[in-house]
Amino acid sequence: MTIVRANPEGVHSTPGYHHVTVVPAGRTAYLAGQCPLDAAGALVGADDVDAQVDQVAANALAVLRSVGAGPKHVVRTVIYVVSADRSVLAQVWQRFLDSSLAPAFTTASTLLGVAQLGFPGQLVELDVTAALPDTP
Repeated sequence: MTIVRANPEGVHSTPGYHHVTVVPAGRTAYLAGQCPLDAAGALVGADDVDAQVDQVAANALAVLRSVGAGPKHVVRTVIYVVSADRSVLAQVWQRFLDSSLAPAFTTASTLLGVAQLGFPGQLVELDVTAALPDTP
């Protein structure tokens, strides 16, 4: 399977992601929003955005592995951060880029500041779509 990522002429430069990701028809996995919850369902890192990013990345990696995929198979990400502060948004982006999930963020990606997420104390959530390898 070939995944093509591109930044066409005539649009702004990006800090590492691509404007367009094209995949051939095939199997696709749509992950539920990955939250900073541990295996028991407890919130990790209340008021600690870095700890929450780390847990979200770990959860996303586990879910990707469960379908035979990894970060290189990710074709779309949306990061939600409870903050209107651009420095906090940049901090979250950089933390993901410093994680084992980093290759997932070279694809089409969106980073959003939002007012609230689903769990009390939740600061970060990650939405992921992956193009799965041909063999399950």
